[in-house]
Amino acid sequence: MNMLCRVGQVRRCAASLSLNIRQVAASRQKHTLPDLTYDYGALEPHINAEIMQLHHSKHHATYVNNLNVTEEKYQEALAKGDVTAQIALQPALKFNGGGHINHTIFWTNLTPNGGDEPQGELMEAIKRDFGSLQRMKERMSAATVAVQGSGWGWLGYEKESGRPRIAACPNQDPLHGTTGLIPLLGIDVWEHAYYLQYKNVRPDYVKAIWNVINWENVSERLQTAKK
Repeated sequence: MNMLCRVGQVRRCAASLSLNIRQVAASRQKHTLPDLTYDYGALEPHINAEIMQLHHSKHHATYVNNLNVTEEKYQEALAKGDVTAQIALQPALKFNGGGHINHTIFWTNLTPNGGDEPQGELMEAIKRDFGSLQRMKERMSAATVAVQGSGWGWLGYEKESGRPRIAACPNQDPLHGTTGLIPLLGIDVWEHAYYLQYKNVRPDYVKAIWNVINWENVSERLQTAKK
């Protein structure tokens, strides 16, 4: 009889644990696809509407959905103390989490009112560390075009030196999480970002994107990074 009671208690505990895991997963704040502040066709002729629509509503949405699913599985693994499962989920967290982080920055880095020049402290920092805006564009463009396969080119802020730095990351690796640099400006060179319009001529896409850069947003990011 005591053995039956203990078995019943174990089953009740297991059922309670399973319920708690589901409740935690359900109560967790889910990631959502951010709205754009401009229409899909607003960046034409530099980035056409079809690319923007697919890039935002399909590709970014997929990263968001997969991140939510992966985080639920990770929470369950944490609750169960399943370290093997936690380790196995790390690549999916990095890939989909990075994809969500990177694209969320990317959309705000773009504007239909681009083509101007940065102002204030951002411009001063660019001139100090790169010589001129044109030199910075050339160096960042070269690093971005040179990404092998898929990835991102970045202008980031190095907290220790207080200076902007150029970097490139493969796949969807997030800049801050992999290099320590705080992202200011990112250029996506996954083929889905440009192939429908520029085919395999990545340099033309990178050259064109400078016409729609939101320098005001980049400046705001610099001010936040310096705090």
